[in-house]
Amino acid sequence: MEEKLVSILNEMADYLNVSQMKKLQEILLKNLSENELQRKEIENEEYLRMFIEAKKIEGCSERTLKYYQETVEQLLLQVSTPIRKITTEDLRKYLVEYQNKNNCSNVTVNNIRRNISSFFSWLEEEDFILKSPMRRIHKIKTKTIVKEIISDESIEKMRDGCHSLRDLAIIDLLYSTGIRVGELVNLNISNVNFEQRECIVFGKGEKERRVYFDAKAKIHLQEYLDSRTDTNPALFVTLDSPHDRLKISGVEIRLRELGRSLNLNKIHPHKFRRTMATRAIDKGMPIEQVQKLLGHSQIDTTMQYAIVNQNNVKTSHQKYIA
Repeated sequence: MEEKLVSILNEMADYLNVSQMKKLQEILLKNLSENELQRKEIENEEYLRMFIEAKKIEGCSERTLKYYQETVEQLLLQVSTPIRKITTEDLRKYLVEYQNKNNCSNVTVNNIRRNISSFFSWLEEEDFILKSPMRRIHKIKTKTIVKEIISDESIEKMRDGCHSLRDLAIIDLLYSTGIRVGELVNLNISNVNFEQRECIVFGKGEKERRVYFDAKAKIHLQEYLDSRTDTNPALFVTLDSPHDRLKISGVEIRLRELGRSLNLNKIHPHKFRRTMATRAIDKGMPIEQVQKLLGHSQIDTTMQYAIVNQNNVKTSHQKYIA
């Protein structure tokens, strides 16, 4: 019955305006058998389960799926209304209360909004609801903060401060390729082509792409691999036996400790990625090619990483304007 109702409304969408559509929906719901509709009603949790399954098939990572799950579950705990009856006002009120209760930034709330919007857009696409109530809740404005990058001097300090060939190879590979830390730890030795100075990584959604490293990274990688006595196929392994594949947390801790020992500000894997993007843009690489190297599906995401160096802006102004 519910599917027939949605079908009728969809067919009438081309002939009626929004207010007329709402009235038609109201009349149909009022006159159709309430018992039959209730019998066919899908629980909120079942909608969420189907949504997560759909996203899993689309290739979303476990981390992304978990984020979707937690975000929508939290919403459904606070808004107990059946999903088909949730309104824009319900969702707007929830977001306001969420921000006040958790005292979080606009960036965090906007991430929550985006996940909820994805959920309701999927419900609309699958004809479970007539129209997503999130359509009128637009992107929340956030401050654009210029995040700092790692200077050439700091990179040299880290190279000199390394006490292991592995850490030196990690620094140079992150610095020259801009790969994600998750992509780094998933690399196998067989993924690396030393002759062409390139390697194949698997990004978000298991998307395969080719990235390139410089001569320093090649030399330090080869020296590190030559020093190893284990048979683990992983490119980077723990320093101690049994030399298991290095984990994300291992890289993060190692870089953070190295940065602190050298009095460098907030050294972490993602900062290398931002640095690589900024350097590439500053040296004239087209933004579309930087996007390709970083593995971004949207160019807007690339632009968030690539903050143009202010010194270059000043030099260009003196050249073309002053």
